[in-house]
Amino acid sequence: MFFHHRLFRLFSHDIGIDLGTCNTIIYVRGKGIVLNEPSVVAVRKGTNDVLLGGQGVGITAKRMLGRVPYKIEAIRPLKDGVIANFQVTEAMLTYFIRKVHNYSSWVRPRVVVAVPSGITEVERRAVVNSAERAGACKVYIIEEPIAAAIGVGLPIDEPIGNMIVDIGGGTTEVAVISYMGMVYCKSLRIAGDEMDEAIANYLKGQYNLIIGEATAENIKIQIGSAAPLEHELTMEVMGRDQIKGLPRAVVIRSEEIREALKEPLDAIIGAVLETLENTPPELAADIYSRGIALAGGGALIRGIDRMITKETRGIPVHIAEEPLLAVARGTGVFLEDLETFADAFEDHSES
Repeated sequence: MFFHHRLFRLFSHDIGIDLGTCNTIIYVRGKGIVLNEPSVVAVRKGTNDVLLGGQGVGITAKRMLGRVPYKIEAIRPLKDGVIANFQVTEAMLTYFIRKVHNYSSWVRPRVVVAVPSGITEVERRAVVNSAERAGACKVYIIEEPIAAAIGVGLPIDEPIGNMIVDIGGGTTEVAVISYMGMVYCKSLRIAGDEMDEAIANYLKGQYNLIIGEATAENIKIQIGSAAPLEHELTMEVMGRDQIKGLPRAVVIRSEEIREALKEPLDAIIGAVLETLENTPPELAADIYSRGIALAGGGALIRGIDRMITKETRGIPVHIAEEPLLAVARGTGVFLEDLETFADAFEDHSES
């Protein structure tokens, strides 16, 4: 048994996984981030049968969203940061793990998986089981706020207040961290997906125009904003007329999309304020002087840092470098010093 374990170790590299609702990002120990692909899988409609040849997972599968024959369905097996379809998630993880190991079947890595802080024990166990069945020999679970804070370089091992706001695709994680532990954390199942949905609903209500989720996401990226812009933007959007059923184009303004995003952004601001209100005074003072770190895809929305600063009465907000990669980088730091972190977060590891 010992020989087999050593043999597997020779043919594998430990990996860290940011298993996101929108994207799965993988860090390989000693190599860095080697994979960043959409968490999308193409299956035969009505089944969990993944299309073969690698065409059914990741980037190629995302291109199929809303564009495939009726017999094929492109789905996202995670919702709100947790597994919604166990079998398809397992297939997706298996494909990604084998891909980063050059499709070798001799793969038994140790795996660190980042998960939302608000998940249930059942949801947590589903993540562990999926990773194990995908080939992991041991699984460590780390909460996303901790991973994001480590990934952006916050000194969480010191007894000072560190505040992280991680706006992902399925969840927003707001946490105050001190001395390797979360003092207070708010996990909100309102994030990028809800923003896309708000944009689609706005166009449907204002223009009777029906658009898909890929178009809504593109609008958010191209002209979405949380605060007024120095030069407001416009964009032509193509969709289907709700009444006539025919293709139609409209020109929309960034002011309109800002209005559409108001509700989900207000919910995120509410979580930030609630977290600050529940932070001990000494740590709150640290945050007021050191500022708030902003990570995740939502950090890229224009003006969101200014919006948070305004609503918190002047707390500076620092957007992480490459905010989309913050959680994955955090799992990587965990991996590179696995013995230290595994002891510090022993309550978060699974055998």
